[in-house]
Amino acid sequence: MKIMRKRSKRPGLPPGTLVYVGDNKNVKSTITLFDYNSDRINEIEIRNPDELASCLADNAVSWINITGLNDLDLIEKIGEIFEIHPLVLEDVVDTDHRPKFEEYDDYYYSIVKMLTYDDKKKEMNSEQVSFIIGKNYLITFQEIEGDVFNTIRERLRKNKGRVRREDSDYLCYTLMDAIVDNYFYVLETIAEETEQLEDILLKNADASVLQRIHQQKRQLIFMRKSVWPLREILNNIDRLESDLVKSSSKLFFRDVYDHTIQIIDTVENLRDIVTGMLDIYLSTVSNRMNEVMKVLTIIATIFIPLTFLAGIYGMNFQYMPELAWKFGYPMALAVMVSVGIVMLVFFKRKKWF
Repeated sequence: MKIMRKRSKRPGLPPGTLVYVGDNKNVKSTITLFDYNSDRINEIEIRNPDELASCLADNAVSWINITGLNDLDLIEKIGEIFEIHPLVLEDVVDTDHRPKFEEYDDYYYSIVKMLTYDDKKKEMNSEQVSFIIGKNYLITFQEIEGDVFNTIRERLRKNKGRVRREDSDYLCYTLMDAIVDNYFYVLETIAEETEQLEDILLKNADASVLQRIHQQKRQLIFMRKSVWPLREILNNIDRLESDLVKSSSKLFFRDVYDHTIQIIDTVENLRDIVTGMLDIYLSTVSNRMNEVMKVLTIIATIFIPLTFLAGIYGMNFQYMPELAWKFGYPMALAVMVSVGIVMLVFFKRKKWF
């Protein structure tokens, strides 16, 4: 997971210039249309974007999902059909954008980060999803195939719930709610990883554990950056005075807001835990070093008087006491061993080791 992508957008370009800055430059752009009301539904893969013009005059709700943002001509064509401002299209292909909400005359524009977790690589992935909410239509832009909207598609196909009876604002709610609900799964996975790291940290704090702790911290920071602006988005939707978002739908957006607050609290708690784990790691390494230094100090302290005795008996004077004594050598060794034992007993009583 990259905290900040390397931007390929050149400075000095005119406002509204489309430059795709994402990493998925080889993804083929596709358009999928769900055209539905309470009585019928049509699921179509659109090959010619001009066919989308009929969605503006239809009496049904149209969900237009564009996957792949590297086809800039296609993005511009959709902008012409639905009269989308060039600055909005510029933000659509700028996949390093901060989540936000903007209000225009005939539509609303919002950016939300869709987060998923790769269990094999043990890392979090992020994808920018752009929403354009208009009268009887909702346009979503995604970077790659694969999302968390499959349950919504099944509800549309099987006419489950109230989504087929509502307008595009309710459809937008269901998609945002699916994104936010998946945040909980990502958080649960990160929380489990954090618990495992805590157990490993207490048993064996090595450099690999430190690397995983830093990865967890970076992921939580990125998740906080992705979720925190979502509060502002939902607040702006709740304060809207427009027919594009009905009062009945605002109640559901408030529920998403509550979930967002809960996610933010959980992220903050996990950040505190991970930060505490870093402190535990540093304390563990420091204590381990202190134990090593303590052992070396005790060994050096014991050998100081032994070195002193060996130095005395190593002097080659002719008239030294015990020099010609038959038991001088074993007696000197016995004195050295006794001194070492006495010092060990003294250290033990002082609880120095």
